[in-house]
Amino acid sequence: QVQLVESGGGLVQAGGSLRLSCAVSGRTFSNYAMGWFRQAPGKAREFVAAISRSGGITLYADSVKDRFTISRDNAKNTVHLQMNSLKPEDTAVYYCAADPSRLRPGRAEYEYDYWGQGSQVTVSS
Repeated sequence: QVQLVESGGGLVQAGGSLRLSCAVSGRTFSNYAMGWFRQAPGKAREFVAAISRSGGITLYADSVKDRFTISRDNAKNTVHLQMNSLKPEDTAVYYCAADPSRLRPGRAEYEYDYWGQGSQVTVSS
């Protein structure tokens, strides 16, 4: 069974930074493309960023491009999301997800089989 555990969320002022981490256990981490999604109150969950198995391919939502950076450490079975220049509209529960099937990372929820429990990020104005 694959388990994903997010950490690093919290409260930050606008313009600040946070780094989310997601620890993965249960299978060979390097076989998974990884993604980050978020869900704000009253809104549908949306794609944030994704990274390929080797880390050579990354994808970003337009709303976070140039502010967020996704990375992975296959030796430590961990994926990170560095979030800079945070805005109040970035407030959401952030989820990491794992896709064991595709070589290239995807933007759609259905492409990911395993999900973490979520980590709250709150950005105050």
